[in-house]
Amino acid sequence: MNEKYIGTGRKNQKLKTRDKILESTQSLMENSENLTLEDVAKKAGISRATIYRYYSKIEILVAEAVLDLNTKSTEEIIEDVRHMELDKAIIAIQDYYNNLTIDHEAGFRKYMSVVLNAEQSKKMRGARRKKTLQKLFKDKAKHLSASERENLANLATVLMGIEAFVVTKDVCDLDNQQSKEVLNWGLKQVLQSVLKS
Repeated sequence: MNEKYIGTGRKNQKLKTRDKILESTQSLMENSENLTLEDVAKKAGISRATIYRYYSKIEILVAEAVLDLNTKSTEEIIEDVRHMELDKAIIAIQDYYNNLTIDHEAGFRKYMSVVLNAEQSKKMRGARRKKTLQKLFKDKAKHLSASERENLANLATVLMGIEAFVVTKDVCDLDNQQSKEVLNWGLKQVLQSVLKS
């Protein structure tokens, strides 16, 4: 998805359009193996020009739509952790995204490959993780400064999801359980330092 375009102008409307595109893609995927960006645009009720502002290739859109089917919304995740203390909520969010990665690793790797090999490879991955953390911090981390909340959201995002698993598995030669444990340990060390005050 073209995050540069999403970040300009009416952001909420653009996110709604993105959701409509993903929902239309998912619906079309149920009935067809071969679909085009034009098919999705027609189903979503948007122009061809509009869909190309969001997705440059059908492969990127399909890969994202498949992963989106299996991922809870930010609001659902926040609701799941709302009753927890801040540190436990952050760890629970990490656990959610790391388990999601393990359950759908092949799909996440395919998505990363498609995006990174695309001509416009400036795709912002991890946006949902960071958005979830930012929403949590807005409610539960008011005692931290804005820059501390931003830094913590960025660092916690690094310690969860497919990118972290690629490093722990492919570079460090850890298995899934070892990867979860070391990423969890790392995040706990960060939280202990940041939240100790």
